[in-house]
Amino acid sequence: MTSVRNGVSRTLAVILALAAMLLFTKGFTASADTDYIKTYKEYKDAGLPVSTWNEIADAMELLYDAAEEYYDAGDTAAAKQCFTDAYYGYYETTGFERAAMSYISGSEKTEAELLFSKCKKSAVEGSADGFKSDVQELRDKIRYQANKLDGVDSNGNSTGGGVKVGGGGGGIATFFACFGIILREGLEAILVVGAIIAYLVKSGNKDKLKVVYAGCVLAIIASFVSAWLLNLLKLANSANQEIIEGVTALIAVVVLFYVSNWMVSKAESEAWTKYIDQQVKFSAETGSVFTLGFTAFLAVFREGAEVILFYQPLISDKDSVKMMWGGFFTGCVVLVFVFLIIRFFSVKLPIRPFFLGTSILMFIMSISFLGSGIKELIEGDVLGVTSPDWLAKLIPYNDVLDVLGIYPIVETLLPQLILIVITIMIFVMSGYKEKNKKEAGILAVIFGSLGMHKFYTGKYGQGMLYAIFCWTGIPTLVGIMEGVHILTGSDEQFEVSLMSRAEKKAYLKKKAKVKDEPKKYSEQELEAVAEAAEQSPSAEANKQSRQNRQKKRRH
Repeated sequence: MTSVRNGVSRTLAVILALAAMLLFTKGFTASADTDYIKTYKEYKDAGLPVSTWNEIADAMELLYDAAEEYYDAGDTAAAKQCFTDAYYGYYETTGFERAAMSYISGSEKTEAELLFSKCKKSAVEGSADGFKSDVQELRDKIRYQANKLDGVDSNGNSTGGGVKVGGGGGGIATFFACFGIILREGLEAILVVGAIIAYLVKSGNKDKLKVVYAGCVLAIIASFVSAWLLNLLKLANSANQEIIEGVTALIAVVVLFYVSNWMVSKAESEAWTKYIDQQVKFSAETGSVFTLGFTAFLAVFREGAEVILFYQPLISDKDSVKMMWGGFFTGCVVLVFVFLIIRFFSVKLPIRPFFLGTSILMFIMSISFLGSGIKELIEGDVLGVTSPDWLAKLIPYNDVLDVLGIYPIVETLLPQLILIVITIMIFVMSGYKEKNKKEAGILAVIFGSLGMHKFYTGKYGQGMLYAIFCWTGIPTLVGIMEGVHILTGSDEQFEVSLMSRAEKKAYLKKKAKVKDEPKKYSEQELEAVAEAAEQSPSAEANKQSRQNRQKKRRH
């Protein structure tokens, strides 16, 4: 018994020793030999040199060195944190990001941002060789930008110019940078707002312009409030700011894409006339105008907060403030002229080219917002980044693609491709004036995950919900069930499903009344109710199309 007890004791001792080792290993954090400081403020308070962009790049280099040491020691979380500190603690806080975008190019800023995200992912998931390669690429990119901003070449020789750290260059460079930022961001908003205003004028709804203008004014106020809150809550230059910007952009995508496809459906004169009659008849115009006003709000708000955050550090810089306001007001004057051109020239276009042109513009903006919105979520560590070398060679970084929100990133390109496929299919289906039950059912079964059957029947809001959540697999299952229901249902049920909410409500109310008191109605009246689905504006096109085909067969 004694030997047994001794054996058990030894076994327990071994188990406890192993448990202690596991706990120690789990709590173990590797240390880096390189001394580094996490934030620019702490670095500056320590009395270290930060008078040039290259000196700031030197401070960031210490974080890269520490990240490599942590990675080699097996502490990947600490390695990732070093890149997070370098990005939010230096690249954004010092104005490095804004300066690169303004004085070099927007694509330079985007490329650097995505390189930081790439290094963070590589630190956790990448191979040793891949990690080292990504870090070196980031080093080279930041050093290149620092040389450009300091006005020196790779050997430190002056090339002329240069931008002061913490502000602008104090001269013409600051003017053009501020002019460029307001023009770039403002143009995106003005194109959307101008198109909406032109639409309301052309459709005879000038009295509803106040909704759009109110949306713009509220967006400007909200931009100032958001910028103030971001600073107050210490969310500026943080992952939270990126997430807020990303979510706002994605909401704008949904609304823009909805409005874009709605306009395509009304491109034909006959369809537009019927729509106006339907709106008057059912008093449903208010909802559509609200959607347009909300679209204008999102377009302005998305750009407004970013512009304010860019100008904020320049206001306190005495050498830059005059040039800042000069660039800002000059940009505003140019935007006013752009707005007036859109406002007074586009309304003179015929209905079809006007609606198609406006729809294409909004579609392009939705593609741009989709790419930039997902990029913001990547920077906020909500999503990872995948950028293989072959894709980077295929899609280079340049200002044109940057404005369009197209990057060599799988996470941004895949949703954009899905959106393009959906748009092409919608455009093709818009040529079919008659809505066929069999076609709708087949679309639901095969392409239900993308909501194609909803777009086919004109239910763009529901179609967008299917497309947004297609990755979950739920729309696929629901689409198959709906497809079976459509194919096995009656023609009358399908015609009723094409009705608007107001039409359907009136139809069902009348049908229920006839069912309850059939003796009060003649046989002719009962037949009229049974065919009520075909009398609705949304089903009239189907009826007219069938009559036209019958006439052709007779001839």
